[in-house]
Amino acid sequence: MSTGSAATAVPLDGPRTPRTVAASIVATNYSVIDRIRCHQTHRGVPEFYMSVRSAIADRVIDPGPTARRIWTWRVVGDRLLPLTVPLAILLLWQLATSLHLLPVQILPSPLLVASTAIELIRGGEILDGLRISLWRIGIGFVIGAGSGLIFGALLGLSRTVENYCGLTFRFLAQVPSLGWLPILLLIFGLDETLKFVLIAKASFVPTVIATSESIKQIPAPLREVARVLQLPAGSYLRRLVVPATVPGIFGGLRTALSHAWIALIVVEMLAATEGVGYTMVWGRTLFQIDIVIVGMAVIGLIGLAMDTGLACIERRLQRWELRA
Repeated sequence: MSTGSAATAVPLDGPRTPRTVAASIVATNYSVIDRIRCHQTHRGVPEFYMSVRSAIADRVIDPGPTARRIWTWRVVGDRLLPLTVPLAILLLWQLATSLHLLPVQILPSPLLVASTAIELIRGGEILDGLRISLWRIGIGFVIGAGSGLIFGALLGLSRTVENYCGLTFRFLAQVPSLGWLPILLLIFGLDETLKFVLIAKASFVPTVIATSESIKQIPAPLREVARVLQLPAGSYLRRLVVPATVPGIFGGLRTALSHAWIALIVVEMLAATEGVGYTMVWGRTLFQIDIVIVGMAVIGLIGLAMDTGLACIERRLQRWELRA
């Protein structure tokens, strides 16, 4: 029996920090020493084993203040890295306005835009418009995404539905949401129903595509196992379809939410008298580009927040499925 087998590194669970790396090294060295102890019969080996084990633990488990400081700065740097591009844009923007490369009416300074944003928040124009826009997208997205999940599941699970409705859906999906605006204006006018229908259509198509394709891409062996086990329809959906399609469906929902948000802003700019999109039109009418830029910033921040929220829900669901 060989006594000099090579050490096998212990895999790490979670993020690689100095402490977890050190713990892996300690565990690896313990494994080697345990083998030596098991294959030796000399009376002095246990004492030698304990002394080496203690020395390794004392020297390796605590990475020391320098390593911790380096690791902390590295983590902080990684967190701040996404802010470098926005900060660079702000600096270039401020430099361009300071050098008067463009008139103030075309490119107001960042300080003027920030001052305008504070005034709009205090006056309630931005908050009122944002409240109306969020109410519209909330209702429209729930309708569009909910119906998209149902129809997408039918397309993915039923060959009959695919044969009858697949071609028609793909044909209608090629028409962008704004392409429906002239007809919908004649049908619904400037009523809120117009916004809801356009938002629902914008979120319906990506959700259907993501749901149906995620179901179709379930591996055939898993489908065969479910068929052999004769799983009931409820168990088949709960144990196979849902866990296998969550990542793809949530990717589609995030795309659908982005499309719905864009469609809402555009329709508010063209056919509304309230909302964030209308606030931008109002600023353009007054020749106040600072109001337009504030509206753009609000649109980007709210869209980013909604996408981040869906991504967090997706990660939580994936962890729940793994535990289950």
